[in-house]
Amino acid sequence: MPESLIIGVTIFVLSMFAGFEVITKVPPTLHTPLMSGANAISGIAIIGALLVTGGENTILNTILGVIAIIFATINVVGGFLVTDRMLNMFKKKEK
Repeated sequence: MPESLIIGVTIFVLSMFAGFEVITKVPPTLHTPLMSGANAISGIAIIGALLVTGGENTILNTILGVIAIIFATINVVGGFLVTDRMLNMFKKKEK
């Protein structure tokens, strides 16, 4: 196995554990505002996934890049929908 793949997988696994710990410690009242910030991070993840997918033309890079693009896009779209719904709750209702 190439050393760069082992390093990449190690960083991925450690970031999964760190992300899980951070998300589980957030109280429900702060979850929606933090979702807006997560949209920006997921946008950066989409750019990184596009770079990985378009880089070396190995099948593993392409598959992992496409999976990352799909998951980050779902996260961005879902985050915007939740944020939009939250903001609509605070608008004044017209009679």
